[in-house]
Amino acid sequence: MYNNFQFDTMIYEYKIPTPFVKWVGGKRSIANELITLLPKEFNTYYEPMVGGGAMFYKMSPIINNAVLSDINPELIITYQVVKNDIDKLIKKLKEHEKNHCKDYYYKIREQHYFENPIDTAARFVYLNKTCYNGLYRTNKNGKFNVPIGAYKNPTINQEENLKACSIALQKATILCTSFEYIFPSTNDFVYFDPPYYSTFDKYSKYGFTEKDQYKLYNFFVSLDKLGVYCMLSNSNTPFILELYKNYNITVIEAPRKINCKSDKRNIVKELVIKNY
Repeated sequence: MYNNFQFDTMIYEYKIPTPFVKWVGGKRSIANELITLLPKEFNTYYEPMVGGGAMFYKMSPIINNAVLSDINPELIITYQVVKNDIDKLIKKLKEHEKNHCKDYYYKIREQHYFENPIDTAARFVYLNKTCYNGLYRTNKNGKFNVPIGAYKNPTINQEENLKACSIALQKATILCTSFEYIFPSTNDFVYFDPPYYSTFDKYSKYGFTEKDQYKLYNFFVSLDKLGVYCMLSNSNTPFILELYKNYNITVIEAPRKINCKSDKRNIVKELVIKNY
């Protein structure tokens, strides 16, 4: 059971991890504001589009149980390895860090399938830390195809933070599944952070269409009827405002970092939608 009055006192006694991967649309920069919008109490925490997991890590001091999921199999394998085999992962990342160069990057990028999940996770983290803009993008065959980034000295092995992430993930069940295949109960809390409507939604070969936005809305409504606390982030657009008009909508400001030109990365308004 979480009670938000506990947060300020517990936060100083706990090493709060940060996401071990960069993620487009991640909530690291606005997590403090989102924390103020949590329900006063809840049981299990669900994050069915976990991505980089910024909200989970920020809330980890006051979460006892969590269910984290995503449709990206490589991401979920990586989460499972960080949780269960952190020392082996760190050892492999040290190898990638030692060998990193342009030729090595493209050699590793072409290695798409591994039998050992340690190798899969290490490749995933390595490419994320060294690719252009930390962008996760695949082609129509589901193969990662982002070019190398212009980093002079990328931080590939964040050992201390990875170990902190591993400790936090001991509280979590980690699943590779679509958002509609989670099963929270009354008084549980679900935070949805989908690909935003009318912005960058091609995180995988599947994309996230307007049809998917409707499917997400219907699932949100079904959980509401079950007495599940729900919070959802999305773009500040007429479509989303109309879709969720019967719910509690807050407009917040967030930095948008997806543009390749730094002078085009500015503050935008986003929606936070709640059923409580």
